[in-house]
Amino acid sequence: MSTEEKSLNFIEQIIEEDLKNGLSKDKLRFRFPPEPNGYLHVGHASAICLNFGLGIDYNAPVNLRFDDTNPSKEEQEYVDAIKRDVEWLGYKWDKECYASDYFQQLYDWAVVLIKKGKAYVDNQSSEEMAKQKGTPTQPGTDSPNRNRSVEENLDLFERMRKGEFPNGSYVLRAKIDMSSTNMLMRDPIMYRIMHAHHHRTGNDWCIYPMYDWAHGESDYLEQVSHSLCTLEFLPHRELYDWFLDNIYDTSKVRPKQREFARRNLSHTVVSKRKLLQLVEEKHVTGWDDPRMSTISGMRRRGYTPASIRNFAKTIGIAKRDNLIDVSLLEFCVREDLNKIAPRVMAVLDPVKLIITNYPEGQEEWLEAENNPEEEVMTYRKVPFSKELYIEREDFQEEAHKKFFRLTLGTEVRLKNAYIIKGESVVKDENGNITEIHCTYDVDSKSGSGTEASKRKVKGTIHWVSIPHAKEAEVRVYDRLFTHENPDGNKEVDFKEFINPNSLSVITGYVEPSLTQSKELDHFQFQRLGYFCVDKDSTAEKLVFNKTVGLRDTWAKVSQQ
Repeated sequence: MSTEEKSLNFIEQIIEEDLKNGLSKDKLRFRFPPEPNGYLHVGHASAICLNFGLGIDYNAPVNLRFDDTNPSKEEQEYVDAIKRDVEWLGYKWDKECYASDYFQQLYDWAVVLIKKGKAYVDNQSSEEMAKQKGTPTQPGTDSPNRNRSVEENLDLFERMRKGEFPNGSYVLRAKIDMSSTNMLMRDPIMYRIMHAHHHRTGNDWCIYPMYDWAHGESDYLEQVSHSLCTLEFLPHRELYDWFLDNIYDTSKVRPKQREFARRNLSHTVVSKRKLLQLVEEKHVTGWDDPRMSTISGMRRRGYTPASIRNFAKTIGIAKRDNLIDVSLLEFCVREDLNKIAPRVMAVLDPVKLIITNYPEGQEEWLEAENNPEEEVMTYRKVPFSKELYIEREDFQEEAHKKFFRLTLGTEVRLKNAYIIKGESVVKDENGNITEIHCTYDVDSKSGSGTEASKRKVKGTIHWVSIPHAKEAEVRVYDRLFTHENPDGNKEVDFKEFINPNSLSVITGYVEPSLTQSKELDHFQFQRLGYFCVDKDSTAEKLVFNKTVGLRDTWAKVSQQ
């Protein structure tokens, strides 16, 4: 990658510096290392785009590695979902790896540390060990087991491996420095006993490595050159390097851990633990609920891979955590859908409109453009008849001067069709309008080439023909949380901010062409917003999710 082509972020500057200092370009290798204990969210999407983007820019391989060291929380379902999400975002990995691939090697290296006097077996309770850790301002105190003999440690560790002890009875700890200012260096746990079935290794193991022990060593075994992680892992870097120091072969590439800022999104949470709470407590319908910040939720809602990649590129890489306005993500989605989504007609709050002078029983199939952004314009046919649905808000009996839609005595154009004039209304016993009666100009059909068809009126409204309309369930989403930063106040449970009106389900009517649509097809419902076909949709019952509105709220936010 030429540094002249673009300004480099600080991660790219580090890589360039390493190359300048002698790291061979063919030794570059990156990885995306999720834990398979939940579905990926928008924060992971940024990390995916970073790591795989570097792979593309430097023509370097990128591994997808599952850090599967905690079988009590991990499932094959999560592995499959993660692979599906990465592929959907448009990326391909070089190798599919698992920390569990390295369990034997990690165990063997732990034995080496014991033999070096740098690890020991401890049988204290977790509460006792926590007390001995000390505080950030007070040093810790040594475990009474810290000076067990190498022989006794080797024997106990082997018996742990054989399954002779119950859960929680013993751990293996690194022997580092109980007075370190970095509390992570105060004899951290390397292994714990867990008699739990692992989704890949079955019951082969009953001791499992801790994340900090497995992570850096997995990077090293895969010869990852740059181990990129979020800022909360900055204090872990010293431990990451200490573990590598004890097994590193100078003839091989030594991974370099570097940290970037987490990008939090307003009106969402991006903690897998909290997302799991939302699912398990049924505040949402599942991990792929379109209100969720998960990649699968965004996909189901109708967000596109290109829009998420562009969002990640736009927010960039930083050294400080910050809160990104969700309107920016919506802007990126809208920008992409504007280019690719066909324009169709749908009515979500219908009122009947009758064209009194239109011949009874007549129907026409009118030509409508699919998307004015297309390089080569394509068209479809839409049916027209005497009775139509229009949006209730597009009609007012008496309107102010700036209302350019239909009123009594004024004219508007029906999109792709004729000019009509409001004549009268029919109301029910409560005074609600049930029918609008109008007349049409027979010579004003769009594109007919007549003088009347070129006649200009101030308003254009959309419609669907009642005899041809297809009923649809339309799910309209608002923010899942009423607070822009539901995680920001640690004294208040984030669930207190759940928006009770985050989902509205309404019945609408769409033009018949949409009966041919399939899951995740995108459309712009003209003048209403962008929508996509939900997985629940069938030939008998069309279901659409509202993806994003037509209005660009982020542009206003960014100017404030």
